[in-house]
This record gives sequence, structure tokens and C-alpha cells, in this order.
Amino acid sequence: MSSVGILFPGQGAQAVGMGRWLCDHHKSARAYFDRASEVLGYDLSSLCFDGPEAKLNETEFSQPALFVVGIAAAETLRETQPERIEAITAAAGLSLGEYTAVCFSGGLEFEDGVRLVQRRGQAMQAAANAVDSGMASVIGLDLETLQKVCDSSRQEGEVLQPANLLCPGNIAISGHLTAIERLIPAAEKAGAMKVVPLSVAGAFHTALMEPAVQALTDALEEMPITDTRIPVYSNVDAKPHQSAEEIKQLLSRQVVGSVLWEASIRQMLADGVEKFEELGTGRVLRGTLKRINRKLPSDGFGDEA
Repeated sequence: MSSVGILFPGQGAQAVGMGRWLCDHHKSARAYFDRASEVLGYDLSSLCFDGPEAKLNETEFSQPALFVVGIAAAETLRETQPERIEAITAAAGLSLGEYTAVCFSGGLEFEDGVRLVQRRGQAMQAAANAVDSGMASVIGLDLETLQKVCDSSRQEGEVLQPANLLCPGNIAISGHLTAIERLIPAAEKAGAMKVVPLSVAGAFHTALMEPAVQALTDALEEMPITDTRIPVYSNVDAKPHQSAEEIKQLLSRQVVGSVLWEASIRQMLADGVEKFEELGTGRVLRGTLKRINRKLPSDGFGDEA
């Protein structure tokens, strides 16, 4: 049996209608939405299925939504096709998705995970509200070239840097909106195919999120996090971790550190992973896999079978 790595998407993958297929076809999936709604204090299924889109895109709502859809997909797959879950030997998630990976891997109870990502989203939303900032995906530039473009587009006192190192030719930058506006024509002049603004509230994975770190650290200390049964690859260092203390420290650092996604995937491959499963909503992560290695086998489950 092939060694399988499970992947969970992060913010930006949310879309109105997410989770509807799961709940329409599997009663157990609906139960996860109901349990999450009790914790959150609002009807999560209604928000996911019907929107409004603007509210779903707000950080404090999109993060619990993505977390719940990811776990509901994983547990539904465990019931319906247990052999696919039994083959999983490693886990990773993009930014918010790393919390889903920790929960799937046994480090967090579901309700505690919902509480944690709600507080993470609220803290990040508050930090984002304090400054006009955002993120954009730059297609077609290598890291060295993009770093030079960031440096030339950034003015004194501004933040602008590569934040999500997703795959060759696809890197998300993060920083002040004024700096991003200058970067767009500069990146295109440097050879970028396009620059696409992301549906996020602020400059995640930069120092502009520093105000959220203490609130997140406090929340992580309050939650009963345990060692995981399979390794979770950290966005911060692209290495596998199972220790609860290590995971807590890395999750608190993650919000201001760059996401080393490509490096994580390559490390998982080096450690013996042969195939990947993307669980939750969308196909973004499978897209990054094809840019890393076109021959990598991958599958998905969440929006449809």
C-alpha cells in the first residue's frame, strides 16, 4: 500500500456552497456543522451553503468554515472509504489548514479546534483591521526575482514580502496595499504572467500580524493539545512534528512567518510519501502538487466524491 499524505486547504479556498455536497449526501457530515454551530454561536451551515460571500470571506468566519469542512470531509471518508484514511502516514495544511491537519492527526479535539480557529480568525481580523494590507498571488516569477521586485516596490515603513511559497512560479506576496499596488506593474514588467489579489483580510504571514501573536499564543496555551499519532509538517520549518509543545510553538509563530509549502511537500516526498489526498473544499493544493511534480498522484474529497 502506498504511503499517503493528507493535505488541507487554507484561507482563500472558501466559496459559497462549500460543504453542501457533503451534508446532502452524508448525515454524519451535517453533525459536524451542527456541533460547530453550537460552539461558534451562529449557523455555520447556512453561511457556508448560502453566504453572503462577503461575510464568508471575512477571516473570523472563513477560518472556522474551512476547518469544519476539512474535518467533516476527513471523517466522512473514514466512514465510507476507510482504506483511504488508513493509508495516511503524514499530514500538512496550508496556513489555517495546518490546524485542520493537527486535529485530524489527533492533536486536537474537534470542538477545541473550532474554538481555537475562531479565536485565531478574530485575532487576525483585528490585526488586519488596524492597517490597509492584503495579499496577492504572483504567477510566473521565481523567488529571487520576486524578492527583488518586492524590495524595489516597498517604500520606507512599509511591509511587502513573499509570504506563501506555494510551488514553482506561484508565490503569494503580503504587505501594505499601497506597496502591492506598486508591485503589480513592476512584477508584470519583470515577467510575471499575472498578479491576482487574494480574498483575505490583511497581510498574513508578515510582521503586520504581530498584534495577533499574543492572543493566539494564549489560546494555544488554553487548549488541550496532545502529541499527534502521525507527523504534521509545519509551515514554519517544513519539517515533521508530533510533539504537542513543538506544535503549539510553531503554530504561534506561523501567523507571522512565511508558509514553506513547496518545501513541506518536497520533504514529505523525501520521507516516503508517494501519494496525496486533498480534503475539504477546492483543488488549490492539488494544483500546487502538479507544479512541483507533474507525475505526483493525488486525489480529493469534500465538494464532491
